[in-house]
Amino acid sequence: MQLFEVQRKIKKFTEDKQINSPVEIRILDLASEVGELSKEVLKSTNYGEKEFKKTKGWDNEIGDVLFSIICIANETDTNLEDSLNLVLEKYEKRFASKGNIGSCR
Repeated sequence: MQLFEVQRKIKKFTEDKQINSPVEIRILDLASEVGELSKEVLKSTNYGEKEFKKTKGWDNEIGDVLFSIICIANETDTNLEDSLNLVLEKYEKRFASKGNIGSCR
């Protein structure tokens, strides 16, 4: 499935269920979902004592984060494929000039 198809699918779902929200609410929801994903890392690693392994809840939490990001993109008329391509170009340039994709080195 292409990203635009995923965006269209989520848009239809949120409209059909009447669960559209303003972007500021979606951003708060995203922060909450990233927090829940982080808790899965803490559970998996016993707060950094072990190597990370996917938990039972990992796929669900990743899905929640993805859903939130897609909703934010939809609420702001952002094409995710275009955004991803912009980021990949930026990272390619950084890697070519610095040997890594970090912005602080």
